Amino acid sequence: MPETTFKERMRRLKIEVYALYLASKDPHVPWYAKALTALIIGYAISPIDLIPDFIPVLGQLDDLIIVPAGIALAIRMIPKNVLEECRQKARDEPMEEKTKWVVSLIIVSIWILAAYLVARFFLPLIF
Repeated sequence: MPETTFKERMRRLKIEVYALYLASKDPHVPWYAKALTALIIGYAISPIDLIPDFIPVLGQLDDLIIVPAGIALAIRMIPKNVLEECRQKARDEPMEEKTKWVVSLIIVSIWILAAYLVARFFLPLIF
């Protein structure tokens, strides 16, 4: 069995994440699978991590554990026929650059809103 390269694994991961995105829009996918998929995709493309990357080892471990575990769990929740159809579509039609920017802006906006809410409601309680 030939060993896959890192570049090939990243290409497959990109296709898998895009297939999950496509599956999250399918009406045959349960709402809880859609919610988990949205969280995982958002976390995967978010520039902000739960554990910052500058913390040795732990900063990289969250990306190496949380994202793949979430993807694996989301894949188990999505009906097989829907997922296969979305994987094929992801291989045939790569994600547009415009879509990447829109999703990234949404994720950053959510993080900014969350930071504002924390600062507005919780910091006065501490000080």
